[in-house]
Amino acid sequence: MTIRPATEQDIPAITAIYNEVVATSNAVWTEKPDTEADRLAWMTARRALGYPVLVATEGGIVTGYGTFGDFRAWPGYRYTVEHSVYIHADHRGRGLGRLIVGELISAATDLGKHVLIAGIDGDNQASIRLHAQMGFAEVARMPEVGRKFGRWLDLVFMQRLLDTPGASRP
Repeated sequence: MTIRPATEQDIPAITAIYNEVVATSNAVWTEKPDTEADRLAWMTARRALGYPVLVATEGGIVTGYGTFGDFRAWPGYRYTVEHSVYIHADHRGRGLGRLIVGELISAATDLGKHVLIAGIDGDNQASIRLHAQMGFAEVARMPEVGRKFGRWLDLVFMQRLLDTPGASRP
């Protein structure tokens, strides 16, 4: 298994993984699938900000992907990013999420970020457990702030500090 920067050639696989997650889970709070053009614009926007889009591959097949982006647009939040990780349905439960999150932690640290945020559906115990095992702490639980598939959803925010609080910045 390899984790590497995504390329434009990965867009069809990334789109397929994203759309399967949209259709079958509460990991993304929309019911609208993306086109390949949508996902390409998304990747281009991430890269323009200097943020990584990573893919996990096995035998040349994209099995998952991850990225992070600004947590909020205001300048005071510039040291905080929120990440997303999605794994192909046939490859879940094999540790890919852990590997991708680990790479995103390293990338965010290298970019001088201070906090990495995970926004997780409150019923997704596997993701909450994974993040806790990787040093993330639950910092907020917001009941019924989202809606999908005809029901209200809770949002759990988890965060991991990436450096020593108060550390100086270059």
